[in-house]
Amino acid sequence: MSEHRFAVSEKDAGSRLDLFLSRMRLELSRNQVQRLIDNNCILVNDKPQKSSYKLRSKDQIQVFVPPPPPVQLQPEPLSLDVVFEDDHLIAVNKPPGLVVHPATSHRTSTLVHGLLHHCDHLADLGGPLRPGIVHRLDKDTSGIIVVAKDNLTYRHLSQQFKRKLVYKEYSALVYGRLPHPSGQFTDPIRRHPKNRKRMGIMTGGREAFTFWWVELLLGEVSLMKVVIKTGRTHQIRVHFAHAHHPVVGDATYGGKKRVKSVQNHLLRARLSKVKRQMLHARRLALEHPATGEKLELSVPLPEDMSDLLKFLRTYDQSAKE
Repeated sequence: MSEHRFAVSEKDAGSRLDLFLSRMRLELSRNQVQRLIDNNCILVNDKPQKSSYKLRSKDQIQVFVPPPPPVQLQPEPLSLDVVFEDDHLIAVNKPPGLVVHPATSHRTSTLVHGLLHHCDHLADLGGPLRPGIVHRLDKDTSGIIVVAKDNLTYRHLSQQFKRKLVYKEYSALVYGRLPHPSGQFTDPIRRHPKNRKRMGIMTGGREAFTFWWVELLLGEVSLMKVVIKTGRTHQIRVHFAHAHHPVVGDATYGGKKRVKSVQNHLLRARLSKVKRQMLHARRLALEHPATGEKLELSVPLPEDMSDLLKFLRTYDQSAKE
């Protein structure tokens, strides 16, 4: 069990206990904080308090976080779209909605569980919950992900990603029209200090390079080709949102709010039905760790993104007639 201590400053006096703790760097959500409060794992001046307790200056807060229950990785027979596989690595076209590896909120039915069922073995490296995982995609981002089957392959792939030698190309549907046919974003990215589930453009963040090209202008939406040289968490989503062109369907970075400003009611109604960010990892190119040959992989758009693109093409054409 880990223990954290906080002293309440005059600036934070008057804040609710749960809101104060959700701002601290505990990597806990408000729901997790609430559960700790309910279980008397959070004390104020050595006494349990309710979530609504209003803090006073110089209050002393203790937070006791119990260790997570051990996770046993049991292979699960998930349907996998295998793009490439040999004795050293496997590449999968991850569908939207599939979590890559287990975490507190997703303990079963992840890509790792499916891979353990499909493969005889995965690399030991990467940690007990992330065997073979050298890079990842967000739950609601679809596309190619490569996983190492042995430790030598894991080290080789990890170095390629670290040295920015892997070519990573995405398709993205974003709101608005970019000012130029192509460009790049270079703003540094770091985790948001108050909301640990978000990233942001901030001084002192890690370098991030996102290159983009406009492929189609479809009314109030643009289809983009995006290539990233770095792999920061939520990088594409954060960079486009910062430029006031959030990814369609992105509830975290403004894509859901932006739909409300769409002028045409038919287009607005269709975009309102989008359930996830329209972002897809369509191409990946790297050096095969065993052969040294260039391995180039590509996958088509998933059905939900393809259907939306068809609608946008039809809508744009009818709007011009």
